[in-house]
Order: sequence, then C-alpha cells, then structure tokens
Amino acid sequence: MHRRLATGLAASTLALMTVAGTATAATAAPADKPQVLSSWTQTSASSYSAWAAARANQSAWSAYGFDWSTDYCSSSPDNPFGFPFATSCARHDFGYRNYKAAGSFDANKPRLDSALYEDLKRVCLNYSGSTKSACDGTAWTYYQAVKALG
Repeated sequence: MHRRLATGLAASTLALMTVAGTATAATAAPADKPQVLSSWTQTSASSYSAWAAARANQSAWSAYGFDWSTDYCSSSPDNPFGFPFATSCARHDFGYRNYKAAGSFDANKPRLDSALYEDLKRVCLNYSGSTKSACDGTAWTYYQAVKALG
C-alpha cells in the first residue's frame, strides 16, 4: 500500500514539475529579445520605422514582454510650437523603460538620447526656412534636456 502510494505520489510530482517547467518556458521571453530591442532603438530612420511598425502591431510581439507604455514627452509639450514630437518621445520612452527592465539602461542611455535627437531632427526635415530653424532648435533643447535629466 505504501509503495503504491509513494509511486503514485512520485508520478504526480513528476507530472506537476513537467507542467510547471513547460509553463515557465512558454512564458519566458524569446532569446533574441536583446537583439530586437537593440534593433528598434538605433539612431537610423530604418530603426525608427521598424519600431513604429512593431508598435502598430504590438500583439505580434507580446511574447517578448516589451513595455510599450509612454507618457510621450513627459512634462514637456508633445507637440511644441506645432512640431509633432510625440511619437519620437514614445520611442524614447520605449527604450528607457525596456532597458531599465533589462538592467542595462546606463550602458544604452547615450544612444537612446541620440536616437531621440535624430528622430526629432527627421521631424524637422518636413519644414523649411525659419520654421525648420525653430524646429531644429526645439529638437536640440529636448535632446539637451533628456541628456542632462532623462
């Protein structure tokens, strides 16, 4: 009787461990998460475009557990003087939040801040003359603020 109970208990424990192990493996982020995060937080326009496409289809990336939350440009205007900086600020937030969660924020902060600046300058390419100069100056101010305080 004790032997059958012990055998049944051992089999149940093994089954439970197998289910728990499978559940843990299924909820773990894919191994390429750091590479994906890096590819979406570079200074290039193609990096920005890839991130924007992923942001528009977040459910396809749910297994990665990325933090897509944003407060856009924090306490600064999201669209200063009518310049649409909100999406650039959202990508910056994405980088900050996800690198902090990964424990590698300090090593990546300079690049994240530079990526914000490049994104903002690309917004400014839509303007000309004194409006472009005003946009570029505002972009520089935002960059200096995150570089110093971000």
